[in-house]
Amino acid sequence: MSVNPKRAILRYIFRSPVYLYRWHLGGLLGHRFLLLSHTGRRSGLRRQTVLEVIRYQPRVPEAVVMSGFGSKSDWLQNIEANGDEEICIASKHFKACHRFLSESEAEDALQAYESRNRLLAPVVRRVLSSLLGWAYTGSSEERRRVITQLPLIEFRPRDMAP
Repeated sequence: MSVNPKRAILRYIFRSPVYLYRWHLGGLLGHRFLLLSHTGRRSGLRRQTVLEVIRYQPRVPEAVVMSGFGSKSDWLQNIEANGDEEICIASKHFKACHRFLSESEAEDALQAYESRNRLLAPVVRRVLSSLLGWAYTGSSEERRRVITQLPLIEFRPRDMAP
């Protein structure tokens, strides 16, 4: 079986943020991304996923991410099954706990994210539209619909769990 070189290059490019964290260069990504380490629910193997941060509060520290593939995301199913997640964000590393944001919290977080990233809004809307399967234009009604399909999850240090 031969490997398509273009596909191999794309895989490396998309996995490059994971390598930055492994090489202790995650600080280059700032608080925009985090590295989630979790255990596979079937394999028992340690997995790593880089996720974009929707909201970050450094004093806690607390990070909110969106599950782009909804509740079917492997990483989401893994943390639900095992609950042994670890987070690296910028130069911070901690064992974490997670919780799903309520609808109102998620709506506020998504709206604030869109406001902070106005220049990227067309790209964000296009990506969300492709993930959702319908055209997302950023209205408050559509935002409420988004959060029912793509949950927002908060991570914080285990010893600071509410």
